[in-house]
Amino acid sequence: MPNRRPKLEIVAPSASPEEAAAVVAAVERSLRDTAPPPAPVQPPPNPWVRAARLEAVDRFPDANSWG
Repeated sequence: MPNRRPKLEIVAPSASPEEAAAVVAAVERSLRDTAPPPAPVQPPPNPWVRAARLEAVDRFPDANSWG
């Protein structure tokens, strides 16, 4: 799974390293707290439906489906 977190850094010459770290930590926490919930995992297809689909694919191998 790719890392989709943005790389945060403070570009403020007047901020001390501690202040910059505190701001970045607060922003990261806010991003975590407001992130959408993960999508639910889809249940696997019914084995009977899968078998029917596979059978239908091989039923007419010479049929021209585009014309």
